[in-house]
Amino acid sequence: MKPNFVQKVTNWGNFPIVEKEMKSDDSISKIKQFVRENNEVIARGNGRCYGDASLGEHIFSTKRLNKFISFDRLNGVIECESGVLLSEVLEVSVPQGYFLYVTPGTKYISVGGAIASDVHGKNHHAEGCFSEYVIEFKLINENAEVINCSREENADKFWATIGGMGLTGIILSAKFKLKNIESAYIKQESIKAENLDEVFRLFDESEDWTYNVAWIDCFQKGKNLGRSILMRGEHALKAELPSNLQKKTLKLKEKPKPTIPFYFPGFVLNSLSIKIFNFLYYNKQTKKQLNNLIDYETFFYPLDVINEWNKIYGKSGFIQYQMVIPKENGKEGMRQILEAIAKSGNGSFLAVLKLFGKHNPQAYNSFPVEGYTLALDFKVNKGLKKLVDQLDTIVENFGGRIYLTKDSMSKSSLTNYLQNVDSSKFVSLQHKRIISGGN
Repeated sequence: MKPNFVQKVTNWGNFPIVEKEMKSDDSISKIKQFVRENNEVIARGNGRCYGDASLGEHIFSTKRLNKFISFDRLNGVIECESGVLLSEVLEVSVPQGYFLYVTPGTKYISVGGAIASDVHGKNHHAEGCFSEYVIEFKLINENAEVINCSREENADKFWATIGGMGLTGIILSAKFKLKNIESAYIKQESIKAENLDEVFRLFDESEDWTYNVAWIDCFQKGKNLGRSILMRGEHALKAELPSNLQKKTLKLKEKPKPTIPFYFPGFVLNSLSIKIFNFLYYNKQTKKQLNNLIDYETFFYPLDVINEWNKIYGKSGFIQYQMVIPKENGKEGMRQILEAIAKSGNGSFLAVLKLFGKHNPQAYNSFPVEGYTLALDFKVNKGLKKLVDQLDTIVENFGGRIYLTKDSMSKSSLTNYLQNVDSSKFVSLQHKRIISGGN
């Protein structure tokens, strides 16, 4: 190991922090050499996942694999290297009338990371995961060979890599489909729900909408348990835009982005401050239902408007806990989850509920199963592990699972669902933790 490559590495949650070897290169021959010379190699994109994924003994950063290869504007097919960010894809594609079929809540993840995590968005019930639109990708396998993977060629590696968390090799480049849009704007309806029963009813009524997501006040109890705001949306057609936007339908005005300049002191984020935030967020919408037109960045990426917002949680960092509970048990499972959180005092002001559609059986390593998924941010503290264990037990009792892209604390029985991956060469800290059953 070369000492000059050893550095402190962490992901977006700033937990855990490790000192490991990390290398980046755009030379295929040098990447092959790195794989041949090291065991326990893992690829890393932009480090925007929340858990301990992509952390390992020998990390290969794909940041220098950042070039576009081709863009078929007629058919909406783009090919790029794996380190290209979704934000960069949007910069190229939106002005040409194309958008990502599936996008997570941040645009600052790499294309390779999107495949390895098989990311989902607000539209899984309608359009599935990112993998549905991947045509092919190039992979360096455990033998340091470059192979092409698609549904027809090396199909076993293709499906094992989808959602495989980097354990099959290093993705070099990918080709995927984009969707047609007429504008860079979203028609949004925001509806306030007084409790869990009402928001579940709204989800049922909104399945015809392409995009659905609900923010939940996880500090509420009793009759207000699950108080929330459901937001549903569709891409706006050109004819639906006001006259002042008609001439620049696919171009957004640049907005200034503030930056969090330092880590907040630990006492700033506490149960009282989160309760105040949740009260203000819920009551800022004075009407039961609000219809408006917003740009796609506001709808899909509300947190991306603030640079380094993760510093709000302080130097101790935070975790994001995301689970899915099958649909038939969804309401009761979420009720018990929210009751446990409210009782613990470990509140989350970023609590997001979504509905997943049917699982694609070919993408067997993909996280979503038909049901309800809840994602919550928790500041790391002494009592957090106890809460995570409680939540794990509830999720397990209802036949659910944990999202590996977010996990850094959950027990192995919930997370060890990866199949047909070759982990003899490509190993992450997360994978070792899950296999050993440790936390």
